[in-house]
Amino acid sequence: MTLPQLLATGLLALAGLASAAPITIKDDRGASVTLPDTPRRIVSLLPSLTETVCELGDCAKLVGVDRFSDFPASVRALPKLGGLDDTGVEALVALKPDVVLLGVSARVIDRLEALGVKVIALEPRSMADVQRVLGKVAQVLGKPDDARRIWNRIDGAISFSAQQLPPAARTLSVYYEVDAAPYAAGRASFIGEILDRLGAKNIVPPELGPFPKLNPEFVVRADPQLIMVGQRSAGGLPQRPGWAGIRAVKDKKICVWVPAESDVLVRPGPRMGEAAALMARCLRQAAAGPVPLPTTPFNAPAGGMR
Repeated sequence: MTLPQLLATGLLALAGLASAAPITIKDDRGASVTLPDTPRRIVSLLPSLTETVCELGDCAKLVGVDRFSDFPASVRALPKLGGLDDTGVEALVALKPDVVLLGVSARVIDRLEALGVKVIALEPRSMADVQRVLGKVAQVLGKPDDARRIWNRIDGAISFSAQQLPPAARTLSVYYEVDAAPYAAGRASFIGEILDRLGAKNIVPPELGPFPKLNPEFVVRADPQLIMVGQRSAGGLPQRPGWAGIRAVKDKKICVWVPAESDVLVRPGPRMGEAAALMARCLRQAAAGPVPLPTTPFNAPAGGMR
């Protein structure tokens, strides 16, 4: 073997040793999880985590996802393993994942760990959480520099949307409904923080938490100028007691998100720049007059809603 060949062989061996270095992650439960190597087979049970893995360039490592993960399009062909409350454990274990990424509230965590499956639980709620989770997933994948690049792009896109808004769009009071219970996006949530960046006045104060369940009378008293709501919850909104008198309802300033838009808006991950652009479009429309309703009818996806 020639000297260059020996050197090349040595470099390859060193690279192999480097890639085999154990990775230890402290997840959002406070648990320390050690992986023997960069994982090659990953299961993701949260859409935002699925999108994060793909944005980091490792979509090909995903071998299974939750039923709601549908972006990018390539993940739609992967085995669907249920949701937070009904994960198909046997099907998941049969995929032999090196690690499972999921939310802290997933009921399946203890059972998977009892079966010897490596689990990393991550729960992004605020923008700081999203940046942190992006960094942790990048650490798992061995791509910390990519996390910084992606976060800078997200942050820059939000700033760009804010800069394009006219002054009239920055003074509107907003109620953002995430579920018809009603659950709202408070100022402490990533949605609320994007609204703050855009200059909107969220009627739900930070002390109520990220996604509080509200008494509907709270919204009536707050009298928002603009309502943002998903299409599946929008139909009966004006008929709620007292809501016909809310300024947003009287002035027809209700932005109704079609399902594909709702997915972008409620997933705390790489598409937050796109979410900011959607909210900025809504604010511009409301500042100009009544907001047009979507022309596409709402159809619940197969498997039900989140």
